[in-house]
Amino acid sequence: MRSIKRIFVHCTAGSQRQTINDLMAEFKRKKWKHPGYHYVVQADGKITQLLGEQFVSNGVKGYNSTAINVAYMGGIDERGKAVDNRTDAQKDSLRKLLKLLKGRYPKAEILGHRDISPDTNGNGKVDSWERIKECPCFDAKEEYKDI
Repeated sequence: MRSIKRIFVHCTAGSQRQTINDLMAEFKRKKWKHPGYHYVVQADGKITQLLGEQFVSNGVKGYNSTAINVAYMGGIDERGKAVDNRTDAQKDSLRKLLKLLKGRYPKAEILGHRDISPDTNGNGKVDSWERIKECPCFDAKEEYKDI
């Protein structure tokens, strides 16, 4: 069994109308052995498991062997700009899924992908200008700190 230290929250950086098949085709085009996420939450709140938790997904380079990766469909607007466009159903389903995962992995920290960016000014937090990615387009660490 893998030792899970982090549960990463992502956005797919695509349309909320994107399908699971579209997403899987994207991973295949990238020639990834496994999907980028273990779970994906669609706009209607439906949760789809893409990969068993015993397998390593391709969510955050350098951290995947000890992580579970969860994403919501969306995260960009019609111009391709990062935006938190989660539906209420996605917010509810994400919270339920993260509670379930935290129950399985109580020592795991819930983070957004963007939280792995380097703290270049050494102030103890990743400021917005230091982020390598905006994903998941909201502060997952803060939003889920009560889980």
